[in-house]
Amino acid sequence: MTDTARKLATIVALDVAGYSARTEADEARTTAEVAALRKVIETIAAKYGGRVFNTAGDGFMLEFGSSLAAVEAAFELAETCVPKVRVGVHLGDVVVQPNGDLLGHGVNVAARLMARSDPGGALVSGAVRQSIRGPVAERLQSQGMLKLDKMAETIEAFALAAVSSAVAAQLSESSEPVLAVLPFDNLSSDAEMAFFSDGVSEDILGRIARGAGLKVIGRISSFQFRGADKAKAAQTLGATHVLDGSIRRAGNKVRIAAHLTEAASRSTLWSDKFDRGLEDIFAVQDEISEAIAQALNTTFFHTKTAAIDPAIYDLYLKARGGGANMFFPPAESIATLEAITRIAPAFAPAWGALAVGRAAQARQKTFPERANLRPEIEQIAQTCLDLDPQNMLAMHARLLVLNPFGDFVTTAAIIKQAGKAATSVHLNLFLSVFYESVGQTRDAIKAALALRELDKQNDRDTLAVGLPLWRAGRYAEGIAAMEEALERWPDTYDIAASLIIAYAVAGNWAAVDRMVEPQRLAKYSLRELIGVVNLARTMRDPTPESRLRWLDSLRRIVDETGHIEAGFAMVFAARFGFVDEIYALLERSKLGPTGGPRDQLGYLAYTTTPLFMTAFPELRADPRFVKLCARLGLVEYWLQTQNWPDCAEVVPYDFRAECEKHRDFPKDKFFQ
Repeated sequence: MTDTARKLATIVALDVAGYSARTEADEARTTAEVAALRKVIETIAAKYGGRVFNTAGDGFMLEFGSSLAAVEAAFELAETCVPKVRVGVHLGDVVVQPNGDLLGHGVNVAARLMARSDPGGALVSGAVRQSIRGPVAERLQSQGMLKLDKMAETIEAFALAAVSSAVAAQLSESSEPVLAVLPFDNLSSDAEMAFFSDGVSEDILGRIARGAGLKVIGRISSFQFRGADKAKAAQTLGATHVLDGSIRRAGNKVRIAAHLTEAASRSTLWSDKFDRGLEDIFAVQDEISEAIAQALNTTFFHTKTAAIDPAIYDLYLKARGGGANMFFPPAESIATLEAITRIAPAFAPAWGALAVGRAAQARQKTFPERANLRPEIEQIAQTCLDLDPQNMLAMHARLLVLNPFGDFVTTAAIIKQAGKAATSVHLNLFLSVFYESVGQTRDAIKAALALRELDKQNDRDTLAVGLPLWRAGRYAEGIAAMEEALERWPDTYDIAASLIIAYAVAGNWAAVDRMVEPQRLAKYSLRELIGVVNLARTMRDPTPESRLRWLDSLRRIVDETGHIEAGFAMVFAARFGFVDEIYALLERSKLGPTGGPRDQLGYLAYTTTPLFMTAFPELRADPRFVKLCARLGLVEYWLQTQNWPDCAEVVPYDFRAECEKHRDFPKDKFFQ
């Protein structure tokens, strides 16, 4: 009887995502890819002091003496390997074979974690997390307790937040400045002139963001720092540089003083004073923006704005409002903005503010009303863009009036145009929402995290980050962000509905009960919440009878309206075991709203994001999913752009080939 050699080791397990489907589609190509991938894996393992001790088909097992080195290697493997890989990391007891192979529970846990990981991602066990310290450890974010396949135990798993760390590193690099523009102090004798100093500061921020190609902290965040609090701005916001100043106005004369400070050294890189008439206000803003660009070693592209009467400019600043209203003017300001466009038809900013204000109003209307308002809003936006092709407000308005599905190619084109115009927080918001709707979940998270980094003090961005994180399977992070958002906006339907579903999926029924208390439900008037509550009840009691009632409710809607929403109701019906029944309903249904009283309302209604939730792959795993996507206009987008969804790498069929088969399949009209 021989002694068995045992030791403690950190194991990294990885395999190629969607390997079976890739092999079935092109075995020779897949074999060559895996052979090339082995060299990459061996190089990365050696770089961090590890070794490959076993391979089988598309699977690789690596051993590291250091848990920290193993996690760092896992980061690099998840981010760089092509084809995409899934990675699991565990620290545990292993059995050493004479040939150097390793066996035992430690290896098995790593393999099970790998199987639960997303393509291009990794899961790390709690044992690994507890054994490391420092910046890498801080990037490990809990995903809750996992029940691993064929194992009795449950373990806490942590996600390798590769996107988050990349964003953090990108923003902290001193070679790439991150600028915070603070609200210039109002030195005028009239305190009411604060609206003017804030408005001019906002304009300068916007011009720098769009004209200098710099990363600029969002206005909602940076404008929270006033007076003595300005000293805290750079550290709190993560800014490398701060632009501050003061404005004194007397009649139609204005004096602007501005200075740029490097946060680390607190040294002034540039300062100047400008004494001008108000008719030159835009020229001064351009001069300041160009000076900042030169000081930070970048190029400023002038954004010419026609001179305007000072009284009209005052009206515009007041109508635009402060805070978040910079992008959504108050409803009572719409008439003022309309008057300004009549009096000063060459003043592009007023057209942009009017377009986005009217578009925001339209989003609160029924679908027939929205359809009637859309042509006029598009014309207002186009008038603005004819005057100023880089106006972000006009582009935002165009996005707001697009349909939730069917317009993906147009949406992508507008976002691309916006990306050329500015490096703004709003661009990242557009990107996050859009990427989710076309199934590019990893890109959605990257944009959402970048949004949060550039606008840390903007409460609304908490929800914009929480939703994609949760839908991508990062449940603990997502729920925490949504809870924070609901605490700040307790009357917001979207957050409440999302949290009810998230709690139900997690089996946290005490939290669900708190959310559906009668006094809380009374706050919400939109009809979607009724469906969400019924869904939670079905998930809580998933008997055959209750699940069938859920399916029957969908059938009744189709029988009564002839329409079905490609959203949560459909996804969860498939989760309840009714995949064939859902695809049968789709064959006799139209997609989208009917224009009648049963239409869903709210921001999330008729969006395609539920189809791509990580935890619910049932519809995607069926080739009929591609036909549904063709009807929604998704196949059109994927084929035209070659920007494929994450699921293309993991479904058990040739996703791209199926899309090609449905290239000419007609799209459903969103509203008819």
